[in-house]
Amino acid sequence: MSTILDVPKSRINLSMLGAYIGKPVCFVGRVEKVHPTGKMFTVVDGERQSVCVELNDPVEEELSGIVEVIGIVSNKGALMATTFSMLRDEKGIPFDLELYNEALKVIHDFPQHYPFVVSSSV
Repeated sequence: MSTILDVPKSRINLSMLGAYIGKPVCFVGRVEKVHPTGKMFTVVDGERQSVCVELNDPVEEELSGIVEVIGIVSNKGALMATTFSMLRDEKGIPFDLELYNEALKVIHDFPQHYPFVVSSSV
């Protein structure tokens, strides 16, 4: 049986979230706040909009900076994370969320040129 890590996932931002309810996605953003229980945290995307990420198990490490979350979009508009990883600055160059957001828009506006994107009708 395949897991969420084995299936194609669309890269999205918060404005695209509603079109992917119940589907696997990849979401990149900056950690804004971690809940005291460690079972959820808030992430801000390149448009400065935030989404709640819910976890099955509490976080065991300090979360900060840019994270990539792989999970399923719940019908409440939250991300049910299967996994996440922190993206460290490479060679002192910070990750540009606004530029990443612009790239997402291009990928979704021109799917014929970026066939690795999973269509929202799947």
